[in-house]
Amino acid sequence: MPRPFPAAPLRVCQALLLCGLAGCGAVAVPPLPDSVPVAWRQAPPAADRALSPDLHNWWKALGDPQLDALVDRALAQNLGMAQARARLREARLLAGQGNAQFKPALSASSRSVQDISATDTYFQASLDAVWELGLFGGRESAERAGQAGIDTATANSMDARVSTVAEVVRRYTDLQAARTQQALLDRVVALDRRTLELIELRRRQQLGAPDDHHQAMARLAQARAQQTQPRQAADRAAQSLAVLLGQAEPDSAWTTQPAAAPRAPLPAFALQQVPADLLRYRPDVRRAEAEVLKTAAALGSATAALYPRVTLGASFLYAYNLTQHRPRSTVDDVPAIGPAIDIPLFDWGRRRAAADAQQAALDASLLNYRQTVLEGVADTESALGALQQARENSDRLREAQQALERSAQSRATLVRLRLGSELDRIATERAALQVALEQAGADSSQTLAFIALYKSLGGAPLPTDEETTPLVSAMPWQERSR
Repeated sequence: MPRPFPAAPLRVCQALLLCGLAGCGAVAVPPLPDSVPVAWRQAPPAADRALSPDLHNWWKALGDPQLDALVDRALAQNLGMAQARARLREARLLAGQGNAQFKPALSASSRSVQDISATDTYFQASLDAVWELGLFGGRESAERAGQAGIDTATANSMDARVSTVAEVVRRYTDLQAARTQQALLDRVVALDRRTLELIELRRRQQLGAPDDHHQAMARLAQARAQQTQPRQAADRAAQSLAVLLGQAEPDSAWTTQPAAAPRAPLPAFALQQVPADLLRYRPDVRRAEAEVLKTAAALGSATAALYPRVTLGASFLYAYNLTQHRPRSTVDDVPAIGPAIDIPLFDWGRRRAAADAQQAALDASLLNYRQTVLEGVADTESALGALQQARENSDRLREAQQALERSAQSRATLVRLRLGSELDRIATERAALQVALEQAGADSSQTLAFIALYKSLGGAPLPTDEETTPLVSAMPWQERSR
């Protein structure tokens, strides 16, 4: 008679077979719909001396050491970035706990109990080991969910850096523009006061129209009223800079120092980035990619719940009769070892509905990724067009300002030769200052359009190689680029 195969090895073989089938049950992450145009429609034309800033330090193209120092301080002190870094550390720590349920667990306990007749008291000590195998993709889905949390936190950290750098440059630009406008308005007010003095002198000599005095007073009052606007704008920009740098109060030098010399106009620029770079650098695209991985992990967990849950367990119980001062029967001390299988039967329909719902969520996340990519391309195209228009507007105003300055110089020469009126010279110089005010606003708008462009491209300093690469955790078929 053949000897029967032992039951314990058979169970081990069955468990190993299930482990081998576990990888086949994992839900595959679908490919991302990441097609983008080959080139930008509104890319600037090629120029001989074109500005070519890169995404890592694009603000240095403005050539302002004070701005560079402020950006460095913000990168080190900004509270929003500090929060993002803390949440990234939190996500990394939580990711390590995601698949803890699929690791062997060992527990020990002891207690004192009485038998049913209440005649004997026993001391019991137990040692239990449990290991859920995480078959049918359960373990892999838990790991994906943890990685999705890390990817989301990484994208949020990138977003914090991009926003911080862009806001520092923007507020600094607002501050400089306000200080320039304030200096120009001071000159306008000085000219209007001189005009009023000359008109009063002519009125005493009974020269000129009677209404000239009232018009001069109105222009002076209007110019003095306009002086408050750049002062308030400078205060707002300084306060915003202080918040970005994690300070309670602005630096006094930001608003008390004389206005800086006018910045040289931005030259023509050559865009180095292509639309595909948005997939690598834009935080919202990387966040949408992480959302795809997260929903794929949830679908994998819901799918794994449709199949039996296999757990390997072992238990050892020792009992000592405290009343009779002797161990319990040795038969009770035999350890119990074997698998436990939880088969979904009566609630299978609920689990199937949960899996179908997660499939719909995955489809929605893929659509959201595609939508985010399209919005990123449109955002950059709009920024390119806005920068080009701002540059053209600034160039036209600069031509008008130069023409009026030459006219004011000619008027000043005529006044020195006693061939012209000082009032005419003042009027021409005032017109030049008004155009200079518009020019300062146009230069500020051009710089703001430059900021918006590189923010739309995802420009920010990226401190580690890990964070400059795509989040390919959601694209296992692609090779990680370095």
